[in-house]
Amino acid sequence: MKRKLIFLLLLTMAVLSGCWDSNEPERMLYINGIGVDFKDGQYQLYAQIIDFTNVAKSEEPLSDLPQVEVGHATGRTVDEAIFQLYHSIDQKVFWGHMSYIVVSEEVMKNDELSPIIDLFIRYRETRYQIWVYATKDSVEEVLLLRPVINRAITLSKLGDPENSFKQESFIDPMNIRKVIIDMNEPSHEAMIPLIRIDENWTSINEAIKAPVLAGVGVATPNGFKGFIEGDDVRGMQWMSNDTERGQITFKDDSDKAITVNIEKVKLKVEPVVRGEDFFFDVDVELEATISVIEGQVTIDEIREGIIKKVKKEITKTYETALKKDIDIYRLSEQVYRKNLKAWKQHHIDGKVELHEDSIRNLNVKLTKLQSVRKSFKETIE
Repeated sequence: MKRKLIFLLLLTMAVLSGCWDSNEPERMLYINGIGVDFKDGQYQLYAQIIDFTNVAKSEEPLSDLPQVEVGHATGRTVDEAIFQLYHSIDQKVFWGHMSYIVVSEEVMKNDELSPIIDLFIRYRETRYQIWVYATKDSVEEVLLLRPVINRAITLSKLGDPENSFKQESFIDPMNIRKVIIDMNEPSHEAMIPLIRIDENWTSINEAIKAPVLAGVGVATPNGFKGFIEGDDVRGMQWMSNDTERGQITFKDDSDKAITVNIEKVKLKVEPVVRGEDFFFDVDVELEATISVIEGQVTIDEIREGIIKKVKKEITKTYETALKKDIDIYRLSEQVYRKNLKAWKQHHIDGKVELHEDSIRNLNVKLTKLQSVRKSFKETIE
């Protein structure tokens, strides 16, 4: 009798050890990127499906087969559009590898970014580390872009922005977590990286389109304040402690060009309250490495040129943003952090009033200047 009981027990344990509710990886499809447009009151959803068998264990694709395919569906909400897309999908979809979201200009203008973010953070498969971008170009075309030399799509600029950011820190990458923080805290504005499609690469067989960082789109919980692009946004990199490396080019007194690489930005902002007015003393410390010199120039001339150019870019970005009622350097947050009493008395919707002279003192200090070639002169004279 005991032997029969032991046998039945072992048989039951063997059956229960089976993985009845497991998902077979080869019978699933994997989302890498999502694009969302908004037209005629409907969400236009684009889902980028990635073929992991084509990139597994290698930074290079293993075959000439497409790395991605993009599906399209429409709905009154993004979730409805997703379920419409399920109608044409062959296998179960896994969302845990989703890397980024790209939204159109129409999504930003119609204040539809918040509902999109709200949807994805409600599911346990998706993460707060998903990167967020905006574009004026076709969302579908952005999702169809492939990396240069056909590298694995998982290593694209959109899916892995921190890698290239270390080499050139033009626009800070923005993930869902950072978007939520920036919208919830003063000045309640999030700077979403703006992507432009540019055909600036060429292979033997074809021209290659690539995503290019072009500026930022400024979103708030209640609306959209517009884009700041090109040279107008360059000052942001000198007003961030996250900047690892940047570049400026200026001309000396003899109209010769000098290029330097800026590294190790250290920012300090002190708010000063004068009655109902707010002023800010800004200190920026930089290290610089000389890259290109034309003609004869002194160290003092280079130092002066760097400081002048950095100040000019910081001021230009601030003034451009101010015209659109954008607190581009989040100065209101500095008041909130360092003088909460004054902020509570004078803020309007989280922001203190800013004007052209709000940055009272802008001090740029070059703490280190060096040359890679150990020379501050032209190589060939």
